[in-house]
Amino acid sequence: MTPPRISAAQARRIAIAASGLDGALPGERGRLGARTIERTIDRLGLLQLDSVNVFERSHYLPLLARLGPYDRPLLDRMLHHDHGSGLGGYTEYVAHEAAVIPVADWPLWAWKRAQPMRPSDERWVAGHAQLIDDVLAEFTERGPLRPSEMEYPEHQRMPGGWWNKSDAYWATSVLFRHGQLVTVGRSRFERRYAAAVAVLPEPQPRIDRADAQRELVRRAARAFGVATLDDLADYYRLKVADARTAIADLTDAGELEQVEVAGWGRPAYLSAGTRLPRRIRSTALLSPFDPLVWFRPRAERIFGFEYRISIYTPAAQRQHGYYVLPVLIDDELVGRIDLKSDRRAGVLRVQHATVEPEHAERAGELAHRLAPALAEAAAWQGLNRIEVAGPGTWAREVARAL
Repeated sequence: MTPPRISAAQARRIAIAASGLDGALPGERGRLGARTIERTIDRLGLLQLDSVNVFERSHYLPLLARLGPYDRPLLDRMLHHDHGSGLGGYTEYVAHEAAVIPVADWPLWAWKRAQPMRPSDERWVAGHAQLIDDVLAEFTERGPLRPSEMEYPEHQRMPGGWWNKSDAYWATSVLFRHGQLVTVGRSRFERRYAAAVAVLPEPQPRIDRADAQRELVRRAARAFGVATLDDLADYYRLKVADARTAIADLTDAGELEQVEVAGWGRPAYLSAGTRLPRRIRSTALLSPFDPLVWFRPRAERIFGFEYRISIYTPAAQRQHGYYVLPVLIDDELVGRIDLKSDRRAGVLRVQHATVEPEHAERAGELAHRLAPALAEAAAWQGLNRIEVAGPGTWAREVARAL
């Protein structure tokens, strides 16, 4: 039987709505509390972490895009960031990349924590077995600690940047990846760890690999709305073969439906109960690590938006600035904007603004749609004004709209 056909425009609207970005209009969102934040995190499944703070750290931004100017200190309290050291409803794991996840999801990652290490890592662990045992013992005896607070004799700050850590520091990374240390918060964005046996609820449910991966693909499909095999595998960084098996099981169970999306050139899968809006109204600044765009091939396939994060690109080779955020207006990614929060001066600096070529004729109209989102972001950051200081094909229109 021929799979149902979905147009490219329908696929865009499905993806945006499934991600919770439909209705993301500055000034039109309601009161926000912890429960709203929890529901949004649950909908996405995770918040990807990144240390770059030139505008704002990435895990804050998906919530801003969907909810508007929520209370960041409230999220910090929920995540135990920048205060305290207890395990609340959230922890962290390598779920996609380093990410905030609900503590309740910890059992879903038992299969990953049990995976064999790469040969080079295995050799390092074998050569530092006593060190790893000693570091775990220190966290067990002393309670929650940041790695910089360890008293282990071989732990010391070393010159040369973040990559030049002591062996004791790297021991904490091994223990974290394999689940013997659990993140219980952060202080100044440095992880605070505790021994898993001391803080995780007991008993932990046992979920086998196939069941866990099926659940992860189910969640990815729900968050994406419509997606290919590669899309679904990438959401939680599963192997494609494992995702394929899970998709087959979910399709047989009626939870996914294979469809054909115009222009995609490969099978796609629609999550059961997915909503198809007739129209999308939204204006949002997207983190480079927002689920709508974090898998770059998907962003290009759905939106025709070729996007590479620029923070790792040498300055002379950057086309659109340093911390470049895609701009979503209605059901299109219409441009990209490089933002910097100059906290000392109280200014949100627009360092570069580019409108996509196919939207150039609407640059002025779209800039007027963007301006309230920039004003909202500046106020949320506690900044008093916005300055368009840089170049780009959209800079003049954005400056006028502001």
